[in-house]
Amino acid sequence: MNKGFFAKLAAQNIRKNSKMYFPYIITCIITVAVFYMLSSLSMNPGIEDMIHANSLSVMMSFGCWITGAFAVIFLFYTNSFLIKRRKKELALFNILGMEKRHISKTLAYESLYTALISLSVGIVIGVALDKLMFLIVSRMVDAKISLGFYISAESIRNTLILFAIIFLLIFLNAVRQVHLSDPIRLLQESAAGEKEPKAKWLIAVLGIACVALGYFLAITSVNPLTSFALFFPVVILVIAGTYMIFTAGSIAFLKILRRNKSYYYKTKHFISVSGMMYRMKQNAVGLANICILSTMVLVIISCTSSLMFGMEGIIKAIYGNDFCVYSYRDEPEKSSEIFDQIRDLQKEKGLNVTKEYEFDSLSFTAVQSGDSFDVNSTDVSDSLYSYSCLFFFDLEDYNRATGSDETLNDGEILLYSYNTDYNYDKLSVLDGNYTVKEKLDDFFCKSFSTAYAAYSHFIVVKDRAELEKLSSELYSALPEEDGSICDVRSYYVFDTDADKDEQIQFYDAARSFISSSGFNGQISSQANGRDGYLGVYGGFFFIGIFLGMLFMMAAVLIIYYKQISEGYEDKARFEIMQKVGMSRREVKESIRSQVLTVFFMPLIGAGCHVIATYPMMMRIMSLLGMIDTGLYLKCYLICFAAFVVLYIIIYMLTAKSYYKIVSK
Repeated sequence: MNKGFFAKLAAQNIRKNSKMYFPYIITCIITVAVFYMLSSLSMNPGIEDMIHANSLSVMMSFGCWITGAFAVIFLFYTNSFLIKRRKKELALFNILGMEKRHISKTLAYESLYTALISLSVGIVIGVALDKLMFLIVSRMVDAKISLGFYISAESIRNTLILFAIIFLLIFLNAVRQVHLSDPIRLLQESAAGEKEPKAKWLIAVLGIACVALGYFLAITSVNPLTSFALFFPVVILVIAGTYMIFTAGSIAFLKILRRNKSYYYKTKHFISVSGMMYRMKQNAVGLANICILSTMVLVIISCTSSLMFGMEGIIKAIYGNDFCVYSYRDEPEKSSEIFDQIRDLQKEKGLNVTKEYEFDSLSFTAVQSGDSFDVNSTDVSDSLYSYSCLFFFDLEDYNRATGSDETLNDGEILLYSYNTDYNYDKLSVLDGNYTVKEKLDDFFCKSFSTAYAAYSHFIVVKDRAELEKLSSELYSALPEEDGSICDVRSYYVFDTDADKDEQIQFYDAARSFISSSGFNGQISSQANGRDGYLGVYGGFFFIGIFLGMLFMMAAVLIIYYKQISEGYEDKARFEIMQKVGMSRREVKESIRSQVLTVFFMPLIGAGCHVIATYPMMMRIMSLLGMIDTGLYLKCYLICFAAFVVLYIIIYMLTAKSYYKIVSK
């Protein structure tokens, strides 16, 4: 044979199968470009000049790893569509005289062409868009934009190595399938799925049980810590159940419909139920993949967007005041002295203070059982579900901070519970038994609770002596190495009308002063914290959009291949139905009914998954400071509505290809 024969044949095969190859190559190009951009951004020296640079680099690297894993799994999966569609063609090559080694050689050239096009075009696009992505990240985190154009040689090398390995493995897998099958078997596999599928009732019931259990855990998880611990088990249950329901449950349901003679023996229902039954056998895994990917798109984009757009609310929740200076009470006189010196620094810097107050607080964690709190619980399962943070204040500080005039007798407390309800009139902790005199509707420093992944209770005791008594009891109750958490802290918090830059300048000056004074404490600033959270949440949002686009692209490609494959499968059925007397209009209506039903099943499944997991995701998001349920729900609804519109557009576009194939 001519030396260039197999190379030409491979190019010709790609051209002739352009409907299948072109979307696959486009997907490879986009995946290569995304991987390069995330890798390059994680190594870009300009990131080091940004706020919270370390967090940004870590998130970019994390996104890079996810993209690499996604590329391995998804490109293998989409390539399987190509091989399945071309099995008949490869079998004919073998029958016409081509040996399997010749077919392997042709496949090698096809893989080489695909790899060269994908890598060259993908890296060029990645390099071209890398600066734009860097500018977008800079804009998101409100950082200074560095000049120059950065090209990462290491990222190019990593991209070439990763995708060269992926394409090699894909080629070897295709060769394996060719060499393990004879021509007759290949021809039979290309027409597989004509036998009536069997209903696997046990798998169907197990699938429903898995999804139901996942939903139950997601809905009934009692607090953020529990929700976070149960997140991965819920994900595994829902994914496993989704695959079981689509592969076995859908066929079982259709067989139940077929047993209903009054429903089944009608022209439209007869054709649609029969068509869907065969379609489920052939495409159930693809539909389940679309459902899972759609759910991932909705969850990722809605979570990251709500964090980004709700950042101001998150910052205000975490930082109740513009500034907070705090210390351990191991040197009470030193604390008062430092607080006075901070006031002198305010005057020196011309910082106008609009509100200020001092208070002492003791905080520790305990496991709740009824109205009792145990600081020494070793039961992990109990602590997971009843883990609480207790914050104690003395009455004098509370009245001064709130301007109130409350009074307490011995053994009485005021109580405010954050993110939970306390339904008892008594409270026991350490050696103290207290009576709840009043349950407060709000608390002046409840922002403390956002730093803890648990329920929080703010407790006001009669006087400072009671606070010191609790601290002493805590020292005795806890191991010696945990003694540092038993100290009562002193706090000085204040607000100002200064702008952001002035607040940051004062924060830098105050932090430098505290560090040089040897003071055992720290200062936090809302303005400085805003920049930090902007860097973190901006990075989350950027990665979320990237990953959402990747998963959306994967869903679109699976939908497209599913429509093309079904078009070729239904072409013969379409012709037979016309020959037995059905009009073209009746046949088209029947097919449209089948396609619409099957096509929108993944969307319905994704909608159910998102709704059921919403309570869990809301609790997990509260660990990141997201407590605005209204904003989170709006992001969910907007993302779902936009996704539905996009899904319908995808259906309309891919359905045209389907009808073109069927109507030929």
